[in-house]
Amino acid sequence: MTKRLAEVAKKAGVSEATVSRVLNGRNGVSEATRASVLTALDVLGYERPTKLRGERGRLVGLVLPELQNPIFPALAEVVTASLAQRGFTPLLAARTIGGVPERDYIEMLLDHQVSGVVFAGGSYALADAEHGHYRALTDRRMPVVMVNAGVADLGFPHISTDDAVAVEQAYGHLRSLGHERIGMVMGPADHVPSRRKLAALDGKDVQVERTSFSMESARLAAAKLIERGVTGMICASDVLALGSIRAARRLGLDVPGDISVVGFDDSALMTCTDPPLTTVRQPIEMMGQSAVDLLVNQIEGSGVEPDELLFEPELVVRGSTAPARRRG
Repeated sequence: MTKRLAEVAKKAGVSEATVSRVLNGRNGVSEATRASVLTALDVLGYERPTKLRGERGRLVGLVLPELQNPIFPALAEVVTASLAQRGFTPLLAARTIGGVPERDYIEMLLDHQVSGVVFAGGSYALADAEHGHYRALTDRRMPVVMVNAGVADLGFPHISTDDAVAVEQAYGHLRSLGHERIGMVMGPADHVPSRRKLAALDGKDVQVERTSFSMESARLAAAKLIERGVTGMICASDVLALGSIRAARRLGLDVPGDISVVGFDDSALMTCTDPPLTTVRQPIEMMGQSAVDLLVNQIEGSGVEPDELLFEPELVVRGSTAPARRRG
């Protein structure tokens, strides 16, 4: 018990006597100090006293689908900084292939008495996936914000980039360069953001290959498009775009001389690739801050409608696109 008091006191920056007063429910402690002690208790993994378990700490869960795609660490940086400015402590839960499922992360976050959860990609983005585990959040009336497009019937607010505008920008750019055979490397068939991108080009003559969000799977998908005569490609992420460039080079083709490639995200280091990647930029900083604003409003009791806020993307032209070569 003495060791626990010392650890919590150090983490919260208060005396052991103050920690003892908080844990025993005594008066004489400010609300800010009390919240700090309870948060330290949560972060260190100690159970709260029974009489305090019904109260949420100032912890906020941030659930990411992966960390290999640079766009997710970038979003995490914005969200965690914004949460810290509001006096909340972020609790990061990053999923990995074959690792902890989203359902288990939700249970863990609820066990830690989090004040709210921000999701950035997950089962909600896949129309055919299991969504029942989100019910635990609804049943607890847990404040939740979901980043990027997903299924619409979960009852949570969404922060998304306008996928229709994004793909129209990319398609218009390639067409302006004279590309007539355009292909799309998109996510799985039930991936909601990819569905939106495809729907925006409904009626346009485009070739489509679907793939998982890995560089190697993108290489295989892009190779199929190239074999079908595509000269310009629109990809659902920068990672898929880099895989598509690799496919062109393995087939002995030049980017952008023979094949033009457009990504999506404008994640870190895309200016340093060879060639620098033309991509559609997501306004990650504004989206991350807006997600935190929506979450904090819910935590503080303000009514937030389960609507979707769409943010305008921006085409960033670099070296991976060029005018189509005239045929014979």
